[in-house]
Amino acid sequence: MNIALLLAGGSGTRTEQDIPKQFFNVYDKPIIIYTLEAFQKHPDIDAIIVSCLDGWHEILRAYAEEAGITKLKKVVHGGENGQASARNALRELRDICSDEDIVIIHDSIRPMVSADIISDCIVKCRQYGSGLAAMRCQETIIETQDGIKGNTGISRNDIMRVQTPQAYRYGRVLGAHEKALEQGITNAVYTNTLMIDLGETLYFSKGSEKNLKITTMEDVEIFKALYRMEKEDWVK
Repeated sequence: MNIALLLAGGSGTRTEQDIPKQFFNVYDKPIIIYTLEAFQKHPDIDAIIVSCLDGWHEILRAYAEEAGITKLKKVVHGGENGQASARNALRELRDICSDEDIVIIHDSIRPMVSADIISDCIVKCRQYGSGLAAMRCQETIIETQDGIKGNTGISRNDIMRVQTPQAYRYGRVLGAHEKALEQGITNAVYTNTLMIDLGETLYFSKGSEKNLKITTMEDVEIFKALYRMEKEDWVK
């Protein structure tokens, strides 16, 4: 079984808006619904669980029902950060997942995730035990301590830009989250950073420049342009 775990616990402070960014309307549809639709349509996804910001659970359920998201099985409480939100959802899956099932963790604010990206993430996880959407870095990277200056370059050949989705075997990823908590690791940016802190080796899957993470209002405008472009290409 393949379960999509969407992280929607963020409050959206960087957008400086009154509502969380995952619930912004773009072309009369909340961003999170675009993301849910990508997993709803994918034939290899069996169920979806969302770790959601408190106070928005019923709103999410209503939007999902209206959009025909039948694979949404659970909406659980988000945590104080991404690590806690993922852990909460993983614990809620104990009654339906076996250790060998695959959990695909994804940001609810990456609505342009494609079927190919989801598929390759699952394939790599089946093959290696993990699959992290990632890309080679094209920009020059300079190390800095203060964000003002720097004098040390980092080779682009030595780094990868990691996105979501990220797929793991259920038993492995739940165990890693529990172990991290025991060791005092409580503020990992993503599950992959938590697992690296625990000494795990992780494997990459297909990523894309279009797999945009919406964190600012500028990103919303980019998403609108990308979505409009893809829709026009489909019509042609």
